[in-house]
Amino acid sequence: MFNGGSIYTDVVTLSPKFQVVIPRNVREKLNLKPGQKIVVIEKDGVLHLIPQKPVKETRGFAKEIDTSNLRDEEDRS
Repeated sequence: MFNGGSIYTDVVTLSPKFQVVIPRNVREKLNLKPGQKIVVIEKDGVLHLIPQKPVKETRGFAKEIDTSNLRDEEDRS
């Protein structure tokens, strides 16, 4: 679902070594650094490139999730 954030589109060229250059304004907006890992996901013919974050940056990301209605797989009746 679109959350009102900005969407950027551009066209890049696949090199003979199957490499692409991420446009400068995207690199700067996402604060990407040389050598940073990028997760590549393909779904239904669409490539998603997701910057991998260090584990310490993800700490607490789910602290406000209500887990009171979760149950184990064996609990299903």
